[in-house]
Amino acid sequence: MTTLKTLKIKTGTCKRVLKELHSYEKEVDREAAKTANMKEKGADPYDLKQQENVLAESRMMLPDCRKRLEAALIDLQGMLAELEQSGQEGDEIREAKTVVKDAEALFETPAS
Repeated sequence: MTTLKTLKIKTGTCKRVLKELHSYEKEVDREAAKTANMKEKGADPYDLKQQENVLAESRMMLPDCRKRLEAALIDLQGMLAELEQSGQEGDEIREAKTVVKDAEALFETPAS
């Protein structure tokens, strides 16, 4: 039996992973700009190589984070459907629907 408490936990998980994905996307943008700046200024090759490694590691996190978000979203949607079918309502359900909508919007846009 799905409870509102469990739904709240799943909603929190989905929100956290969504926030994490946005954070990684910002990090990739920031590190890419830093790398480009270092190339323009003719930075030391070793330092440039290290910065490129940092950028590559940041980029590797995006697919992993998307997979975790997709799994959390599927889980949340299943719980939400189960609760709606039982006729329950409440703030937790409205919040879960909002999180699902936000996450689905992210998957509709092409991957970075």
